[in-house]
Amino acid sequence: MYPFSYTRASDTRSALAAGRRGGRYIAGGTTLVDLMRETVERPETLVDISALPLREVTVTERGGLRIGALVRMAEAAAHPKVRALYPVISQALELSASAQLRNMATIGGNIMQRTRCTYFRDVTAACNKREPGSGCAALQGFNRTHAILGTSDQCVATHPSDVAVAFAVLEARVHLLGPDGARSVAFADFLLRPGGTPNREQALRQGELITSVEIPAHPRPLKSGYLKVRDRQSYEFALTSAAVALHLRGGVIHEAKVAAGGVGTVPWKLPAVERHLIGERPSQALWTQAAERAAHAARPLEHNRFKIELLKRTVERQLRIVGGTP
Repeated sequence: MYPFSYTRASDTRSALAAGRRGGRYIAGGTTLVDLMRETVERPETLVDISALPLREVTVTERGGLRIGALVRMAEAAAHPKVRALYPVISQALELSASAQLRNMATIGGNIMQRTRCTYFRDVTAACNKREPGSGCAALQGFNRTHAILGTSDQCVATHPSDVAVAFAVLEARVHLLGPDGARSVAFADFLLRPGGTPNREQALRQGELITSVEIPAHPRPLKSGYLKVRDRQSYEFALTSAAVALHLRGGVIHEAKVAAGGVGTVPWKLPAVERHLIGERPSQALWTQAAERAAHAARPLEHNRFKIELLKRTVERQLRIVGGTP
């Protein structure tokens, strides 16, 4: 590990000042410290923000939910309002990492975590995300776990977060605070596809700090859930996952939100699947037809063509779980 300086911010003002000077924010440290050990990340200054007052979960005036950036994953998963209003969030968090990591990692840190691509973490391998212009070893290498949606000729690495898929399906917003003041960004715009700049992963400005993630109010009753498919049941990242939220009234689907994880360079919203569901009555035939639209834009590589079928099956199964079949 390379030498670095460490400072602990006692308030938001001091944190932003340090961030503006190039300091890297750290709270739980469950991702950044690992990357520093592997010399993938070499920050000169770490700014500990764990003392900032960003640890509340509150219901908004309109009936949505706001989760502070420093709320621990385990705390958010167990919070009664999260479990009651949006079980898809609790399920996604509980299927993430290990119990020890969930007790340390924060919501803000979780959505900021970097890919688990083995080539990104191997400093001897070519990786445009780690070193722009060096190439992408995954394109011709072993790429079974890599993305089939949102890829470019520069990068095929998947985004690893489970709860980010839940935030995507619920059309969350990320609230930010920086040297120029506060702003909010739609979650769909916060995590960036690689395109020609895979090293730029979030729509953050210099020194900006995540303060909270807000879930807007959705029509009630709302049924939601998260399904994760992985190589083993204990502590493993998704091969595919599906987050579904359905508003059913009078036996008809009036609103549908569907997103996939483990298959995209960012959590992948599936509007073609959503459009197929709206105005329909739940049935096995409907779930199958909708799932067929899930991989419409997929661009698989040689070793991960199986992900197309796996994605379809995962979406179909989760639609059946959440929506039921008469």
